[in-house]
Amino acid sequence: MKSITTPDAPTPAGHYVQAIVHSGLVFVSGQLPLDPATRELLAGPIEAQTELALRNLTAILEAAGSGIDRVLKLTVYIADIALWGRVNATCAERFGEHRPARSVVPTRELHFGCLVEIDAIAAIAD
Repeated sequence: MKSITTPDAPTPAGHYVQAIVHSGLVFVSGQLPLDPATRELLAGPIEAQTELALRNLTAILEAAGSGIDRVLKLTVYIADIALWGRVNATCAERFGEHRPARSVVPTRELHFGCLVEIDAIAAIAD
């Protein structure tokens, strides 16, 4: 197993790493819409929060030798299921033609008051 760390995504605040690579897969920890440099929440609409969480996810995937086009499984946690259509549209823009397996988990609230958190499992690029 190999731990992945990049300054291009928020530094973990707890007892975990940004990602772990094992057996040709990268397992990315949940990414919040936090600025990588300051760890401050991006206060804004759900689309902007989703885009920043996906940017953080992408930075970690690339540091691991993978990419957004190699995501096998995406899990999206949202603070309000009513926001799902807007989150889905932002994900569709970012992923383009690539469609990973996906789960959507509505929650009552997320850490720091975030509206979205996203984790993933991806293949390492050949």
